[in-house]
Amino acid sequence: MAATLCQVMGFVLSLLGMGGIIAATGMDQWATEDLFDNVVTAVYSYSGLWRSCVRQSSGFTECRPYFTILGLPALLQAVRALMIVGIVLGAIGCLIAIFSLKCLKMGNMEDNIKATMTLASGIMLLLAGVCGIAGVSAFANLIVQSFRFTTYADGGFSMYGGGGVGGLTGSLTPRYTFGAALFVGWIGGAVLFIGGIMLCLACRGMSSDTKQRYDGMAYKAASHPTIYKSDTRSRPAYNDSYKVQSVDGRQSNQRFDYV
Repeated sequence: MAATLCQVMGFVLSLLGMGGIIAATGMDQWATEDLFDNVVTAVYSYSGLWRSCVRQSSGFTECRPYFTILGLPALLQAVRALMIVGIVLGAIGCLIAIFSLKCLKMGNMEDNIKATMTLASGIMLLLAGVCGIAGVSAFANLIVQSFRFTTYADGGFSMYGGGGVGGLTGSLTPRYTFGAALFVGWIGGAVLFIGGIMLCLACRGMSSDTKQRYDGMAYKAASHPTIYKSDTRSRPAYNDSYKVQSVDGRQSNQRFDYV
């Protein structure tokens, strides 16, 4: 019962973590403009892994995707790859975890096979959570470096190069801080990691420790071989007839035949 509960809880947490990583990958608020001491408040810019957006004070928002990958930093491309690998591993792990649930009957599948599938799905979900956390942390490190060396003067250091994020900035280079997608990715990766650990722990309780035993009797051969000899002694020949003796001991000629 405890193994089944641990497996179900791990599966539910894995689904929630997968939803967090997928949502974080598609969000645009990975890096948001720092409005503290910003002289320009009419324009608010933010960017994600796939495009950068500018929102004006009137409410109009314009987004521009990154049309090429050649002008982007290698770290940004690595973050994309980590998030995609995390999503693929998590999806495969969740699919395997569905078929390995102990509360579901899948034909004549034994518990040992389900335990092995649960362990495999737990390892995949662990790796998916690590990939998600590593990708978000790498992007956060990029924001920290950009925030330290970026000024509001013209020609300052920009997070994606001298031209600003997506080429949407003007003469002033804004500074960027952590966006909402980073926190969603951190939480989703952590929940996915915990779900993978719970599935790995549930594997131990699902495998049967007691093996089937067969009761039997051991037979031991004799240490000395037994030799059986045939009886070669002569046996008296019996006649079918029997002579009756008289009272005085003399043998009578009278015979009695027995049939």
